[in-house]
Amino acid sequence: MATRQPLICCWVCLFVIVNVFVQLSISNAFYLPGSYMHTYSNGDPIYAKVNSLTSIETELPFSYYSLPYCKPIGGIKKSAENLGELLRGDHIDNSPYLFRMNVNQSIYLCTTTPLNEHEVKLLRQRTRDLYQVNMILDNLPVMRFANQNGVKIQWTGFPVGYTPPDGGADYIINHLKFKVLVHEYEGNNVRVIGTGEEGMGVISEADNKVSGYEIVGFQVVPCSVKRNPEAMIKLHMYENISSIDCPSELGKYQPIKEQERISFTYEVEFVKSDIRWPSRWDAYLKMEGSRVHWFSILNSLMVIFFLAGIVFVIFLRTVRRDLTRYEEMDKETQAQMNEELSGWKLVVGDVFREPDHPKLLCVMVGDGVQILGMAGVTIVFAALGFMSPASRGMLLTGMIILYLFLGIAAGYVSVRLWRTIKGTSDGWRLISWLSACFFPGIAFIILTALNFLLWGSKSTGAIPISLYFELLFLWFCISVPLTLIGGFMGTKASQIEYPVRTNQIPREIPARRYPSWLLVLGAGTLPFGTLFIELFFILSSIWLGRFYYVFGFLLVVLLLLIIVCAEVSVVLTYMHLCVEDWRWWWKSFFASGSVALYVFLYSINYLVFDLQSLSGPVSAILYLGYSLLMAIAIMLSTGTIGFLMSFYFVHYLFSSVKID
Repeated sequence: MATRQPLICCWVCLFVIVNVFVQLSISNAFYLPGSYMHTYSNGDPIYAKVNSLTSIETELPFSYYSLPYCKPIGGIKKSAENLGELLRGDHIDNSPYLFRMNVNQSIYLCTTTPLNEHEVKLLRQRTRDLYQVNMILDNLPVMRFANQNGVKIQWTGFPVGYTPPDGGADYIINHLKFKVLVHEYEGNNVRVIGTGEEGMGVISEADNKVSGYEIVGFQVVPCSVKRNPEAMIKLHMYENISSIDCPSELGKYQPIKEQERISFTYEVEFVKSDIRWPSRWDAYLKMEGSRVHWFSILNSLMVIFFLAGIVFVIFLRTVRRDLTRYEEMDKETQAQMNEELSGWKLVVGDVFREPDHPKLLCVMVGDGVQILGMAGVTIVFAALGFMSPASRGMLLTGMIILYLFLGIAAGYVSVRLWRTIKGTSDGWRLISWLSACFFPGIAFIILTALNFLLWGSKSTGAIPISLYFELLFLWFCISVPLTLIGGFMGTKASQIEYPVRTNQIPREIPARRYPSWLLVLGAGTLPFGTLFIELFFILSSIWLGRFYYVFGFLLVVLLLLIIVCAEVSVVLTYMHLCVEDWRWWWKSFFASGSVALYVFLYSINYLVFDLQSLSGPVSAILYLGYSLLMAIAIMLSTGTIGFLMSFYFVHYLFSSVKID
């Protein structure tokens, strides 16, 4: 009966998992919208959508309709959002902006009621905090162009308002001049895939020649235009008006002040383009400021890889020479050498002694395997093009799903390591539970604390209570059972036997001139050198709203990081054994895991010198909280690489020694 119970639990957990994903696949939380090709005919209506207002100064997203903008006739309707979009704070709503394919128009939307004190204060605050309106048409973000010091720069979104350099008054953007780039599409006997009204895939098959227009670009020129509200309120929504040019004088701008009525209008111009639908995202991915310095990164990575390779080759030759000399001696000479010489040969009876806090070590290594597997698989899929920027939130959603299912690897590794250290399977359930709750628990505490700040700021970036319960459900109904299943599999796996016996009395460790932990912390500089350039672009994509698309390079950086972490940890372990320090378990973990310390310090440096526009203590706390969570994940994954490689090296090294 004892052996059947875990198997019954496995079947029950698998049944629960299948039902969970069947239910969640129906809900909006797990709907993964793709970037489907949608063709339009002349005159077809196309509605733009609006995302949350964002700012690089505060990093606090807010709802578009938190400001007094025009609302759709049928009311505000939220679009289907996946788990990643909800966690990022994306709230995509419908908007009143209506276009008709290949119909150039100048349209009146609405005129607001007289602005009250609260609305004026909110508009001025959003304007001075440089908030951007993020509009979407056919899954393409709106793009605008600006000239700075004679250089043409591309941006996504357009500002809420404009504040002149003297800061005397604020002006709202109330007139938008859109340019929609379209490409004429023709085909024979093809299947046209559309997004449909509710975002679901709609497939129709044509018998004859199919033609239509694809949207391949979406640009805007924002303007502030002061209009006569008495004349504008006589118009109806979507009524045609005369086209105007953006004024250049502040006196013709629409000011933000109390009792002012603001009229919103827009123009749209359709322009035929040679850009084909598969290439329409190229303009966003090649924006100025997000271009990776390819040669700089290649040079840095090759130099670091070359130096690490030299160190590793020299190290291998040294170890082989020690082993050869030791094995060529007879037993009497070996005994005499053990009395006269010092080095790693003298700790043979202590090298596999149980480390301090073995439970914590097993749990951290198991969680590190889970995080490393999640990162590796995600980057590989992204490098192969499965996670396009057109699919918003898909990257984060994929990472969460992978992390949930890789709980089985965390349980297996942690329990098997526990069996190796203790020599028994007793306590494997506790180890599995701790592995399932250690890193997710840390993330839950940090995110909850940050979420209270977001709730207090009334930001759309705050995680809703309903999503909190969904995440807890996924954690305890998918991740925890899979981790327990992995732990049970770890109890059935063959036990790793130590090649040497451990003495009953631990050997005294000679005194050293400097603390060994100082060397361990310094070892993290070499792995940090492989990723700090790429880290800059990753932080820029997260906090400056730039697209990160060079996942192929990131995959190369990940592979080099794994190699360097393994090499550094093995070298440090060998150095400690040579000075008769047999406490290598934790030091091998932190020799490579200490790179997280430098990542966190670099994040602080990035905050001080590259995010100078970030304002307010709430924004700084959010940044530091997310950076801390990232550093902990990096510590667990890189530390696991170093520990597993060092364990294999020590096991191999002492398996080669002749012991009576």
